[in-house]
Amino acid sequence: MAYNGDGNVIKRARMDAENQQRNHNEQFNNYSDDLRRKRPEDKPNHVLLFTIINPMYPITVDVLHTICSPIGQVLRIVIFKKNGVQAMVEFDSIETAKRAKENLNGADIYSGCCTLKIEFSKTPKLNVHKNDMESWDYTNPPISKPQDSNRPAPLLQDPRFGAGPQPYRGEGMRSGGPGYMDQYDDGYQNGPGYDHFERFPPGPMDGRYLMKPPGPPGREPLHGGPPPRFGISMGHSPPNGSQNGGSVMMVYGLDPEKVNCDKLFNLFCLYGNVVRIKFLKTKEGCAMVQMGDTISVERCISNLNNTSVGGQFKIQLGFSKQAYLSDVAQPYNLADNTQSFKDFMGNKNNRFINPSMASKNRIQGPSKVLHFFNTPPSITEEQLL
Repeated sequence: MAYNGDGNVIKRARMDAENQQRNHNEQFNNYSDDLRRKRPEDKPNHVLLFTIINPMYPITVDVLHTICSPIGQVLRIVIFKKNGVQAMVEFDSIETAKRAKENLNGADIYSGCCTLKIEFSKTPKLNVHKNDMESWDYTNPPISKPQDSNRPAPLLQDPRFGAGPQPYRGEGMRSGGPGYMDQYDDGYQNGPGYDHFERFPPGPMDGRYLMKPPGPPGREPLHGGPPPRFGISMGHSPPNGSQNGGSVMMVYGLDPEKVNCDKLFNLFCLYGNVVRIKFLKTKEGCAMVQMGDTISVERCISNLNNTSVGGQFKIQLGFSKQAYLSDVAQPYNLADNTQSFKDFMGNKNNRFINPSMASKNRIQGPSKVLHFFNTPPSITEEQLL
């Protein structure tokens, strides 16, 4: 009996010790939670830090402005790629930033990718030095363009699923309102070089608005499809028949002694916006090129496949299984000592950035005749030769 009594005492003492430890752990966890809640970075701010997880498609200021502007006024946007793809978005007030965080945190910009992780930033104000595809100050007019009250509406404004962008305040695009395609019917879709493409059918979600109320995981993406047909910032889906192709193509048969990223850009920018170019170290004479959309890849293949480049070399083009090209932290040097990887997103030499630029392009294969643009009026034939 004495033995059993001692056993009960020991058991009771052990249970008391476990209860004490459990209470201590709960107090510590509560204290840790309080510390986390009181951290300075969690303090509400009118500047939000966006981290884009699995960025399979290009992220530009137009894309971020599109998904943020329906919530409230956006003042400035800055995109940086030091640790993946991140951006800071400055709103007009803390209340607007709170609404944006509640509505957008955890959402997918495109289906199954480009997931948003949003936090309050410590930065009190964003400094924007130039307006381009990676930074924009919406409180100042465009630096290089004069004010014109008769200008058409901006390209990316509250777009609808599967359809072109539409103006602010949600005027209809196909149902009587002054929509995007109405303004550019003759200049873009039917411009030179595009008359062999049929007009895009309405997307499967046409007529539905961009923004959704907050919902549980698995909610619909903010955009109904990948980035657009004519450029990184246009809101179209590819026509029927090109759904299976991606925006990355393989290029084989290059002369490794004569070619580099800039030379490939000059070749492929005739058929669409070039996003990134990467040479493969393990496959000499092979490169991967990410275009702005599937149609651009199709145009490159149809016009340049089996074309002689640099004399005896014929290039072969085809779709890649890879959805996008990631940044290369340490690219190797090519034969001319230029780097094997280059990002052309936002490059001013891309020719399909807006409808006006795209309408001036003539899509055709290589020929003996060259068209020169923007040459000085005083240039002579001798100078060209």
